[in-house]
Amino acid sequence: MSTLAQLKQSHFVLWRPRIVHPAPRLVIGTFRAGNPSTLDELAVRELEQDPAQPEIWSLRASDLNLPDGVYHYFFEVADSSPYKLDPMPIRCTDPHAWTVDWRLMAPSPGKDYGDGDRDPASVVMLRDGFLSPCDAGGEELPEEWDLVPPVHLPANNRIVVYELPTSWSRKGERNGIEIDVGSFRDVLALVDKDAEPANFVGSPALVGRSHIEELGVNAMEFLPLADSWVDRQWGYSTSNYLAADYDLGRPAGNTSSTATTDLGRLVSACHSRGIRVIVDMAMGFANHCPLENTNFLDFHVEETDNPAEIDPEKDSRENWGGQLFKYEYSVAGYDPVGGSQQPIHPARRYMLTQVEHWLRFYHIDGVRMDSIKTVRSWDFVRDFRDHARAVWRDRYRHASAAAAGADERFVVVAEVLDHEMEKGLVWDNRVDGVWNTKFMELMRYVVLGQKAPDEPSFEWTLRKAIDCRNVGFGDGAQVVNYLGSHDTEGYRNERLFDFLQNNGVIETQQRIQLGFACLLTAVGIPMILAGDEFAEHSDLQVKHPTKQMDAVNFDRVTEPWRNQLFKYVSRLVRLRTESLSLAVNDTEFIHVDTTPGRQVLAWRRGGTQDPVVVVANFSDWGTQDPGNPRAEYVVANWPRTPPGRRWREITQDRYVPSEWAGREPLFPWEAKIYRTEAIV
Repeated sequence: MSTLAQLKQSHFVLWRPRIVHPAPRLVIGTFRAGNPSTLDELAVRELEQDPAQPEIWSLRASDLNLPDGVYHYFFEVADSSPYKLDPMPIRCTDPHAWTVDWRLMAPSPGKDYGDGDRDPASVVMLRDGFLSPCDAGGEELPEEWDLVPPVHLPANNRIVVYELPTSWSRKGERNGIEIDVGSFRDVLALVDKDAEPANFVGSPALVGRSHIEELGVNAMEFLPLADSWVDRQWGYSTSNYLAADYDLGRPAGNTSSTATTDLGRLVSACHSRGIRVIVDMAMGFANHCPLENTNFLDFHVEETDNPAEIDPEKDSRENWGGQLFKYEYSVAGYDPVGGSQQPIHPARRYMLTQVEHWLRFYHIDGVRMDSIKTVRSWDFVRDFRDHARAVWRDRYRHASAAAAGADERFVVVAEVLDHEMEKGLVWDNRVDGVWNTKFMELMRYVVLGQKAPDEPSFEWTLRKAIDCRNVGFGDGAQVVNYLGSHDTEGYRNERLFDFLQNNGVIETQQRIQLGFACLLTAVGIPMILAGDEFAEHSDLQVKHPTKQMDAVNFDRVTEPWRNQLFKYVSRLVRLRTESLSLAVNDTEFIHVDTTPGRQVLAWRRGGTQDPVVVVANFSDWGTQDPGNPRAEYVVANWPRTPPGRRWREITQDRYVPSEWAGREPLFPWEAKIYRTEAIV
């Protein structure tokens, strides 16, 4: 039996409409620009119920007798929303649409309906009786658009992640208010020095250079890229799960969105530079999802003020203005993933179809599951991870000559924001890893030179930050460490620069450098919030919704001190991606100096063949002496220099004679990082 993805290659398919009398209909035609734009209808046909799979309603594309070309379409169904007093037949987006066009909105069904009930048209390419993804203007990806075999991408223990809300890649103005206007093409200009940014051509941060390549990160984590009805924000209000976000494909000057092809080109550019692509997915709730109309009660939790009628799946889950998914509801029916009749959870299977599309069509290399507490279905979380990995392995085998290493080059991580729950998800093998909230919590004390309130000492505050095994994890690939994330609202969640200033710290460059020295030598996958590498700060109020529109000002990297910081972080990023010692868990603290007024600690990463040694001063004390510029600080347990190798200090990129190693000057709030290199 065919899967839904296979059926969609030749049929218009609607899965599980709730009301089938009257039968659902396909409304298809061509786009006519105007104010408003309209659909030139070419066919209105009833969908046909599959006798063997009664939940499938479809029409073979070739039976429509339409010429090859780009088509806009809607499904017309009897509205299943329980919130309408007088439900009407409504035209809605295909819940499995590959592309949507918000220029063309469905007509309002009538009374009790407003503009928020109008869906965008679905878009598809028809050629020789087969259907395929395209943009509204007919743009398509070449048949072989991503030629880099996954085997050439870095393994999980070798990646440094760059977290970027796509719209933050460019700032603009609307009605006198600063907003983010970034698009896929603007991110491409951060990756490819020869690509022109779509907005604000001439930005010093972009002309003739690749910010991402210079920084050296080898994984990009994008906030949700699936289509959202909210304009120019983070994308967590997902509407159309299989379609790339319409706004991110429509920079200034575009008459129509090219989100599908622009995203494909961005992924290809990343892969050709050895950069993995990880996509954030918000699956706890949806906003304006067409499933609300096609079959609300199979997929969403109906909310009510009547305590006797509250769905147990609501529990304490927050819907954030959308509709919660109903992950525990099961029924016997057609499985769109396996193509067979069996007991299924409709909401779970829907999410498996969407992640499979992102893997097979867009070639993503990892997933971050947003707000697992909002999902609140631990079996689904494991099913999602297992299915995503199975699809990845299948694609990996087809794209690479060798199947070895497939699991190491794909990851599903979860955001929980609860340390005990984070550990539980990893221990129970429901996800590959989690965002390590404990790391950021501890590091916010470390960069201030303070011990965390629930730790016995500063030493143990730092030890637990540097080695995630000290806080209950078993391997560095199980955690994503970060100094700050996109969600900058709330106590001690500010951008790192803002946090330091709010705590009265003057020497922000030194403290930020010290933070990055810890981040990039700690056990775990390091993640950098876009802009922190040059001490970006918040320009807008850190509250909803302005916090979602505070674009990164990449021009700031040209300021001398920020540029110095950027180059410092770049050197450490390259060390992290190249060093075998930082790819393993081995960590030993070899020196602890808590003499009154001092907090100097040193740790060794890796084995004896190519160790990385960090000497870090978390205090105002230093060895500076006007009468003796070579005043030294001695680390007594300095590792033996491996035969045929010599030491190099990374933060300043300089050779260190063996007799100086472990006895160099040390300045306040400074880290020195050493590795060995072959003597040529």
